[in-house]
Amino acid sequence: MAGPCVNDGCIPTKALVASAQAAHVARRAADFGVTIAGAVGVDMKAVKARKDKIVARSRTNVENWVRGMKGCTVYIGHGRFTGPKQVGVNGETLTASQIFLDVGGRATVPPIPGLDSVPYLTNTSMMDVDFLPRHLIVLGGSYIGLEFAQMYSRFGSAVTVLEALPRLVPREDEDISAAITDILESGGIEVRTGAKALAVRKTGEGVAVEIETAQGKAQVDGSHLLVAIGRRPNTNDLGLDTAGIKTDARGYIEVDDQLRTNIAGIFALGDCNGRGAFTHTSYNEFEIVAANLLDGESRRLSDRIMAYALYIDPPLGRCGMSEADARKSGRPVLMAIWPMERVGRAVERSETQGFMKILVDRDTREILGASLLGVGCDEVVHAVLDLMYAKAPYPVLQRAMHIHPTVSEYLPTMLGQLKPLS
Repeated sequence: MAGPCVNDGCIPTKALVASAQAAHVARRAADFGVTIAGAVGVDMKAVKARKDKIVARSRTNVENWVRGMKGCTVYIGHGRFTGPKQVGVNGETLTASQIFLDVGGRATVPPIPGLDSVPYLTNTSMMDVDFLPRHLIVLGGSYIGLEFAQMYSRFGSAVTVLEALPRLVPREDEDISAAITDILESGGIEVRTGAKALAVRKTGEGVAVEIETAQGKAQVDGSHLLVAIGRRPNTNDLGLDTAGIKTDARGYIEVDDQLRTNIAGIFALGDCNGRGAFTHTSYNEFEIVAANLLDGESRRLSDRIMAYALYIDPPLGRCGMSEADARKSGRPVLMAIWPMERVGRAVERSETQGFMKILVDRDTREILGASLLGVGCDEVVHAVLDLMYAKAPYPVLQRAMHIHPTVSEYLPTMLGQLKPLS
């Protein structure tokens, strides 16, 4: 079992996001009629110490919980298969009829010429940073890279994001990508899309990245480089071939709809199976396996609705289909869009960037998905997600009385504005 979430994933990064947001709000105090004497400063050592304290508490709580389980023995070491149902760790051989793999993942490091000669950062090594980079170059314009880009911009670093593809977070709809770009650029972040990294080299004061764009070659100079172009599973040193466990071309362990590998009694959960790579998907997979093995149920991966969030500020909450997915499906789709500048709660907080978009099937009237970008939308999205799991028709939500003033209260209003996709 691995612990990216506790050690260098969700918990520490969101602790850092909270510190960055506090600095951002403090600098905007005058917008709310609040006076702060002097400039707002950020003590990066204190920021890191706060993050470390939160991580240590979470890690200790998890470890104590596991060690306290009846019949559970914890081994700290690198386990590898030594046979089909044998795992070697710390000189011991453990055997079991059922084995569950949840080994996590790590940052992908691309084969860019010169990168191996530069002291680059990843999401893991960023956890050790207790200083303010003068100019942080972020290689990769997706979820991890953008969260770090915004937080360090708010801490006080100059930040440049380099994305090889034509737009940020290409998994999302084009209008969502454009809105996210506007949010970041309005915060002072330089965003360069369609920028392929050709080479990296060390300079006297930092690092230089040679890029190629539609306009030709250019050089981006910075003090530090964060590589955030994707993740890879921690499966290369597990002895999977010894156990006969199949993996795909990217190293992900192949599983069926109930998380079973090709070897009976061996299951793969979490980042290493390529079916989600989120903490919540990993925990959901534990629930699926446990229910099937212990409770006689028949739960499946295909029963769940994909949902996730991008924790920039304001956040993106996503569930189900995107607009692009809906168009490709061939289904008769209705869509409604509502700008955050028309949401009372957003106006009250002076946080009106973003918009909410919801999609429904015209015939079944079931909700197909939502992309909600705005203040509080990482929580608001669950109102939509729960209705989707209930397979309830959208008028159930449209007729619900929501509390005012909130962001969620506009979901029923939005559903009254549904129109066919053009």
